Order: sequence, then structure tokens, then C-alpha cells
Amino acid sequence: MDAESGDYAREALKFPGLRMLIRVEREVRHGDGKLEGETRYFATSLDPEKVTAAGLLALVRGHWCVENNLHFVKDRWWDEDRHYTSRPGLAEALAVLLNAALAVLVVTADPEDDTPLRARADELGWHLAETLEWFTGDTL
Repeated sequence: MDAESGDYAREALKFPGLRMLIRVEREVRHGDGKLEGETRYFATSLDPEKVTAAGLLALVRGHWCVENNLHFVKDRWWDEDRHYTSRPGLAEALAVLLNAALAVLVVTADPEDDTPLRARADELGWHLAETLEWFTGDTL
């Protein structure tokens, strides 16, 4: 990207610190052999003189690590994106509870147990009384 197009993007995106726009292309081959391509764009304030392509790729992969390990879980398992309400603060409270539940599942995971996180979450959901007892330390 030349300086002129960088200036244009900085103004058009209203991102005063914009230094680089990055395009990442990836291909995914599914189990059925179907090949799917995807292009993602990133904007960053990193100095192009101080970051390498490998460094940028590591940052992009780190972003997707969060996306896949947090947002995917909340969106696909707990359908968080479809929960809505007109009551002020209720959506935020639900998000806090989901974050807390996910954090508890991650932090309390036994390194010796290879049960997937989703299976652990499902198990807790099917036994609410025991889950609340375990979570609070109180006998119901």
C-alpha cells in the first residue's frame, strides 16, 4: 500500500492512527473435500518499519484464537447473538454470566481429563442442582 492510499484509508475509516491495512487469504478443505476460500481485512496502527509479515500473521492467528475459543463457544453453543431484550442492562448481565460460566469451565478443567469443554458444559447444564451446589459450595 502506498502512502497516498494509506492516507485515504485513514480518513475514510476515521482511524487517526491507521498505519497499515492487511489482507489475509485462507483456504479451508472440509471433510468432504470441498475447498472454501475466505479473505479477511485488518486495520492496524503498527509501524510497518517495526513489524514483519510473520509478526503480523502471529497477531492475526492470535485474534482467531480468541474468536474460536470464546466467541464461537458463546455464539454457537449458547446462541448468545440471538438473545435480545429491551430491558436495560439485561443483555449485559447475560453476557457477564456467560463469560463467568465459560471462565469457570476453563479454569476448573482437570489437565488429566480430556473431556471437551462443550461436553463439560452440557453435563453441567443437565444437572443444575449439582452445578449450583458445586459453583456456590452450598448444599441445596
